[in-house]
Amino acid sequence: MPGRLPARNPSERTISGPGWSSAFHVEPELADALSSGRPVVFLETAVVSHGLPDPHALEVAAALQAEVREGCALPAAVAVLDGKVVVGASTEQLARLRRPEVWKVASRDLSVAVAYGVTGGLTVSATVAVADVLGAAVVATGGVGGVHLGAQQTWDVSSDLRALAEHPVAVVCSGAKAVCDPSLTLEALDTLGVTVLSYGTDWFPYFYAASCGLRAPRRVDSPQEVARVLQAKRALGQRSGLLVANPVPSDAGLPLEDVTAAVRLATARAAEEGVRGPDLTPYLLSAFSELTGGRALRANTALLRANARLAAQVAVALAELPSG
Repeated sequence: MPGRLPARNPSERTISGPGWSSAFHVEPELADALSSGRPVVFLETAVVSHGLPDPHALEVAAALQAEVREGCALPAAVAVLDGKVVVGASTEQLARLRRPEVWKVASRDLSVAVAYGVTGGLTVSATVAVADVLGAAVVATGGVGGVHLGAQQTWDVSSDLRALAEHPVAVVCSGAKAVCDPSLTLEALDTLGVTVLSYGTDWFPYFYAASCGLRAPRRVDSPQEVARVLQAKRALGQRSGLLVANPVPSDAGLPLEDVTAAVRLATARAAEEGVRGPDLTPYLLSAFSELTGGRALRANTALLRANARLAAQVAVALAELPSG
């Protein structure tokens, strides 16, 4: 994120939106769905702005929305455009996120992005925060941020974990990103009170690999089970979220040893080049693809689509549960 804020006069524009805070623009179809309890899946957009290369970024974004619709839910891609949180960003609007000046917006950055009229792709933490404010229950992404490798020395822990601890939203992902330490990430999630469910497996997924070699805290085998757990958390007044770890499809996953080797080489290269902070994850994801001959990119695409598909099923199952 640029350190210098663009100069602007807050009185230059006004924002309006029926039924929502003035900071939001919610597409009418989505506003109606959210108000009536129909199934909606929020999609983070940092994967478009900073996560995937051209031309894959926009192609994958369209594929994720198609997966959600095929699952009988409505997709809601969320981005900040000229200082407005747009829920249900169009293809044309998402294309704006490929510009070099676009911010990567975490939850801590949302207020600044809105106040100064910037444009940015939202990370998991920001997307979860927006979903909670608007009453949505399900978010789909690739992998969540976690405790980064070497965090004992740098305190490099993703704000995604704090967001999961503070918002009762289900995040469907393929575990923590490969840039993270899965063991420490699971420990942090436990400390923060975040419920972790692995879908259809006894093991905790590791983004490109179906397992990191660690057993999952809990296993579920159907979208209905996920929906019941989330409903129970809310009925109990628990404000923490639900991490649903869905392993990469078997025909696209990488062997764990290939992933760990690529991580070791990529992190060493990043350290040599002095890459850190918000630039680190995009750099490492690009390096992983190069080091694996493109297999990491194929795995990333496959798991993103699988997670969007499962998230739609969870949203539908949640909508079908009796209230109360």
